[in-house]
Amino acid sequence: MTQAEVDDTLKRIQEHKGVHGFLIINNDGIPIRTSLDTALSQQYAALIKSLSDKARSTIRDIDPTNELVFFRMRTKKHEVLVAPEKEYTMIVLQATDVL
Repeated sequence: MTQAEVDDTLKRIQEHKGVHGFLIINNDGIPIRTSLDTALSQQYAALIKSLSDKARSTIRDIDPTNELVFFRMRTKKHEVLVAPEKEYTMIVLQATDVL
C-alpha cells in the first residue's frame, strides 16, 4: 500500500461518525502514526500490544491452524477496534453512543 493510499484510508476512518482517533503501532508497540495525544498514544500502544499478543497466542493454542485477524472491545464510553497484521497493528477508538 502506498503512502497516499494509507493517508486516504486514515482520512476515511477519521471521517466516520464517532471516531475519536486512530493509532498505528509497530511490532514493538511503538506508535508510528496517531491522531491521539502522546501520553494516550503510548498508553494504548503498550496495553493493546500486550492484549493483542495474548489474544493471538490464545487463538493459536485453541487451533494452531487459525490466526487472529481482528478483535474489538466495547466499554461504556468507547469501542476499541484492533486489526493486528504482520508488521503493524491498527487501533481505532470510537464512541459507543453512535453505534
